[in-house]
Amino acid sequence: MTTVTPEIPELEEQERRLTLTRFTYDDAWRLGTLLVELARARQAPVAIDIRRGGQQLFHAALPGSAPDNDAWIDRKRRVVERYGCSSLLVGSRFRAKGTTFEDSSRLDPDVYAAHGGSFPIRVEGAGVIGTVTVSGLPQVEDHRLVVEALEQFKI
Repeated sequence: MTTVTPEIPELEEQERRLTLTRFTYDDAWRLGTLLVELARARQAPVAIDIRRGGQQLFHAALPGSAPDNDAWIDRKRRVVERYGCSSLLVGSRFRAKGTTFEDSSRLDPDVYAAHGGSFPIRVEGAGVIGTVTVSGLPQVEDHRLVVEALEQFKI
């Protein structure tokens, strides 16, 4: 099965639509638990990370995940923290210019990865205050799992 990467306007619209009115410690737990439930239902071998500022508020590693997933989480999360938008959107914007993040960002690829799976936690009136990241699936599927959870969480 080939997973098609969403187009840039769709990725931008997801970020606008998934802006939250608040994000508390309890919200991090609820979102993280929801992600775990969605991943378990799919038997997805993922690691999940939620941060606000420099503080990790939630982390889970499901069966089949590995320490490498935590390294990927850190690299993808750093892209969101630097650019203020999802790691998939950042990578897509570089590809739309006919290049790659690795070739043109001038950032160390051992520290930054513009691969799908990390999404900004954006709060109305405050901007980006944190990140939610999944690693373990192909990058578009990581991204879609986060978006699906945020859509359910925002209801």
